[in-house]
Amino acid sequence: MAVFWQQRGRRQENGGLGSVIDGLGSVFDVLLANARLVLGVSGAAVLAIATLAVKRLIDRATSPRDEGDPKAEQKSLEESWQDLTLIKTTPKPPKKQRREDLSEPLLSPAQPLVPGEARDPKGCSAPLGAPQVESSPLRCLTLQEKLLSHSSQLAVPEIQASLVPQLAKSICTQLQNFLRSKCPELPFGRFFLSGALLDGLEVLAADHIHLMLPVVLDAGLWSLISGEDTVVRNPQYWMIKRIDLGYFPRGCSPWDRFIVGRYLSSSVLNETLHKLLVASINWPAIGGLLGCAIHPVVASRELKLEVKHDQVELSITLFPVVEMEDKVLLAVPPEGLVENLWLESFYRAEVSRVKELDAGDSGARQLCLRILNGVCRSQPSLHKLGGSPVTHVILHLSDTASDWAQESLADRFQQVLEELVASLEKGVLLSYFNPKVNLFSGLLEEEIDEMGFVLYRAISEPELLLK
Repeated sequence: MAVFWQQRGRRQENGGLGSVIDGLGSVFDVLLANARLVLGVSGAAVLAIATLAVKRLIDRATSPRDEGDPKAEQKSLEESWQDLTLIKTTPKPPKKQRREDLSEPLLSPAQPLVPGEARDPKGCSAPLGAPQVESSPLRCLTLQEKLLSHSSQLAVPEIQASLVPQLAKSICTQLQNFLRSKCPELPFGRFFLSGALLDGLEVLAADHIHLMLPVVLDAGLWSLISGEDTVVRNPQYWMIKRIDLGYFPRGCSPWDRFIVGRYLSSSVLNETLHKLLVASINWPAIGGLLGCAIHPVVASRELKLEVKHDQVELSITLFPVVEMEDKVLLAVPPEGLVENLWLESFYRAEVSRVKELDAGDSGARQLCLRILNGVCRSQPSLHKLGGSPVTHVILHLSDTASDWAQESLADRFQQVLEELVASLEKGVLLSYFNPKVNLFSGLLEEEIDEMGFVLYRAISEPELLLK
């Protein structure tokens, strides 16, 4: 009896549900028949997929289940969810574009970040409770660290440091051989090179070097007169006077041909050498022999050669030099009518003293000098301040500041800037080797003001000079 009622109940359920399905099927058929006309092709496709999914759900609900399979119910539900995903993944028909939509931006503006809400690097908001990864803060370098880092960037490229001295020495040899053959009566000494590159103080690029032409004088025929006793009233210049003309008349010295008013004229000597460099020496042949191009600079008061090599471009400046009474005098007359003056050079004494002090206390004077030379070279307004003036400030400070260890580089650097500004304010920087000499005497007032302004700003922010 129980089996009978169960079978009867199933038939009634199947019969009643079957009639409902038949009714729904007829409705779906009518909808599908007219969907293309009402909804179009895309709309009809969406409706067809949805109808198919609903039919499958109903079929599974009415189909007899296998009572022996415990996973049948779970399987039918999974298939039903799969069918429903057909409706969700069906692409929506494109929206008909309006004219006013053409003026709207393609990307919507960024939404403001809600306070307390974090976002990941891709722009997605993270939940409030999510752990945040803290980025390590940037390490702020001290002036000491910046100076040491900057000094490592000042090194001359290795190819220049090795090629330039070798090339300049070859040109030096060729020039001396020419002068000995062309002017054998002029007793030039042995030519030699000079400059910061050879002394380890050059920075950034080895693009210039000095070629010294020693002028050998008989001490019994010449004497020195300080510039203080001349019309220029400048103790840094000297005059070389021809003496004892009554006993040793003109012609006794091979250099008498360069005398103007009983004084050896630096200007006349430079003019003679300039003519030889420009008109008499076969520089193309010498350049071809050395694998470079050499051109004398015609429109220059200095004796200068421009050298172009495949790997370097070099400027060589020639200086006739006289060494008398422990003084080194260069044939560099000041601009003006006075043409018999010779400039006293302290370069050899400067480099020797700085190296001697550093060797005595393992100091950082040379390092400080290199950094300041690099600053003056990279700052056009400070070009005339580099070299000798900075060196003399460091030497003056060495007499008062005893701590020149590398750990005190920042303090000494700052102190040098302060001393330079103070000297520029007064317009006076006394030579370390001759207190009567003002190293700023040759600067214009506008140049002093410009350099003072740049360094005054750098006292509060020294990093400005290291950029």
